[in-house]
Amino acid sequence: MSAIDDEIELRFVRARGPGGQHVNKASTAVELRFRVARSRSLSDDVKKRLAQIAKTRISDEGVLVIHADRFRSQKKNREDALHRLEELIRRAKAKPKPRKKTRPSRAAQERRLQEKKRRSALKRDRRAP
Repeated sequence: MSAIDDEIELRFVRARGPGGQHVNKASTAVELRFRVARSRSLSDDVKKRLAQIAKTRISDEGVLVIHADRFRSQKKNREDALHRLEELIRRAKAKPKPRKKTRPSRAAQERRLQEKKRRSALKRDRRAP
């Protein structure tokens, strides 16, 4: 992950939610910004998959934004944000298995047609003569 460290921008902002005076004074929440499109440490395939996985968290400029304010400590929130980025990249590195085309068996096709005939007859019998 050290190759990515220089591509990460961390900002400490005030956390939202209850917390009394502390929440108004301390900037414990972390906003992690990672420029996916400009990253030199990720391959193009991984960038595409990362953009697909985290599409709601990526801005129009290609910046992945992770907001971490789960903990009251700035250090823990920083670790949490980095861990979440690491997990997203790990998921993006896993290549999806290609889908193999399958066909329904003859027996399955026959069962489907029999069920269609049965439902059709049931509905036909409900009709008024």
